[in-house]
Amino acid sequence: MQEQERIQDISLSEQEQIRREKLSILIQEKSSPYDVTKYDKTHNSDQVLLDYDTLEGTDVSIAGRMTSRRIMGKASFAHILDAGGTIQIYVKRDDLGEEAYEAFKLYDLGDILGVRGKVFKTRTGEVSVHAESVEILSKCLKPLPEKFHGLQDADLRYRQRYLDMIVNPEIKEVFTKRSRIITAIRSFMDQRGFLEVDTPILHTLEIGAAARPFVTHHNTLDIDMYLRVETELYLKRLIVGGIEKVYEIGRIFRNEGMDRFHNPEFTSIELYQSYVDYHEMMRIAEEMYEYVAMEVLGTTDVTYQGQVINVKAPWPRITMADAVKQHSGIDFYAWQSDEEARKCLDDRNIFYEKGATRGHCLAALFDEYVEDKLVQPTFIIDYPVEISPLAKRKVDDPRMTERFEFFICGHEGGNAFSELNDPIDQRDRFEKQVKERLALGGKNAKVDEDYINALEYGMPPTGGMGIGVDRMIMMITDSASIRDVLLFPTMKPIN
Repeated sequence: MQEQERIQDISLSEQEQIRREKLSILIQEKSSPYDVTKYDKTHNSDQVLLDYDTLEGTDVSIAGRMTSRRIMGKASFAHILDAGGTIQIYVKRDDLGEEAYEAFKLYDLGDILGVRGKVFKTRTGEVSVHAESVEILSKCLKPLPEKFHGLQDADLRYRQRYLDMIVNPEIKEVFTKRSRIITAIRSFMDQRGFLEVDTPILHTLEIGAAARPFVTHHNTLDIDMYLRVETELYLKRLIVGGIEKVYEIGRIFRNEGMDRFHNPEFTSIELYQSYVDYHEMMRIAEEMYEYVAMEVLGTTDVTYQGQVINVKAPWPRITMADAVKQHSGIDFYAWQSDEEARKCLDDRNIFYEKGATRGHCLAALFDEYVEDKLVQPTFIIDYPVEISPLAKRKVDDPRMTERFEFFICGHEGGNAFSELNDPIDQRDRFEKQVKERLALGGKNAKVDEDYINALEYGMPPTGGMGIGVDRMIMMITDSASIRDVLLFPTMKPIN
């Protein structure tokens, strides 16, 4: 009579105890499975399945986690999960011998097994391995979640990604694509002659007005240090030093809120090129997205949350002021003073920080009326100088800078400038930024004197850009949350 292996009416602690008792029996009768140091695999499951015509009747050696088993007296079927997927094994008492077969019947779902045998097809046509030997390589001491309901609790999936990957092996495809996306980005940059570098993660100053840093302490130097909120200033020092095309892909840390599009640590790419402006950065951004989509998906039509996003270059460009006027009817250039701008926002119940200028008010209107409307890739260009401390002013309108952000699916995907290289103007903006940072609670916000010193040696005209890699991955993998594309997202401890 066929018996479907299952565990029911037993509490979790009792299940764990039974598995530990089985482990004790294994150790007493043979040896600990944890003593196994290696197993000679010849194939993964997908290789066996794809090359069946060549492998039929030949000996193979596979290894992986047992995820199902049906015991039918003197024979059993089971499935083994490995890096390539799952494959069925057929185990007979007459082939293994009675002692080995009885041992196999005592193994638990989740145990990691090594199986040697011949490739064949069952009567139902399923490619399988007819086992000639089965060896336990590691004992699973905790029961896996019940097969048909899987691991549904999103919070638990993020906390125990290893369990998520066992129970929902299809999610590995997201992280396989993540790796391919980052490889494609590097290939794109390298083909264009950019040099990849590493810059410090620990900084001695708080940099940036709005982005709050994580603080740590260096014992030997007895100073507080800050995890970087950007890589910009070190990369631009390298531009001063003569590296004309430079980039870094790395982790950024911001001590801020968490939501569907934000994690306290995330991956960005920042790149800088001498002798170009923000128009060249726009070309690089749109061409990078197009290149990566073609490399990973084979198309520039990317489906994200049920909507087709076309990333093929070129993307439309519109100034921030024109975008706000288009969506709200409010004309930035009609304001005669900061007071008039603030009154305009008051009339519409739109929040702004104390002392907001016309530029700050324009940005607030953009957030309120425009950002979530930008579904298809769009460059928003020419930002107010007050919110762009590292960007060059526009010659024909000093209130604005040569800065853009691009938006996809209603969210910002990257930020770029024609970089400010005037050390006198830069110092003035840094001083204003430091005041803002101190007002927000900064304790060691100071002008970066070494960066000013570098600029005083002369930095060529330069275009620079930062792109949120995780958000790009979200779109290309059709993932609803940034946590879905981070193997180990930041989580609040349970206790």
